[in-house]
Amino acid sequence: MTKILKCPICKKAVPLDDPNMPFCSDRCRTIDLGKWASGDYKISSPILDPDLLEELEHAEQQRHPVDETKWKN
Repeated sequence: MTKILKCPICKKAVPLDDPNMPFCSDRCRTIDLGKWASGDYKISSPILDPDLLEELEHAEQQRHPVDETKWKN
């Protein structure tokens, strides 16, 4: 038995063994790519990978180093 999903763009049924899956066609794939490129889609959840967060924090500190002499008495 072949499971069928719906194309995220046009909602047409797409079998799992379809080479265009999860889209029903190249047209729908291109429409989806255009939505990502134009900013219509956004990833709403924050980055939770601790290694990546540490790298981002380190990069931010490199761009804006803290002058510790200001804090000494």
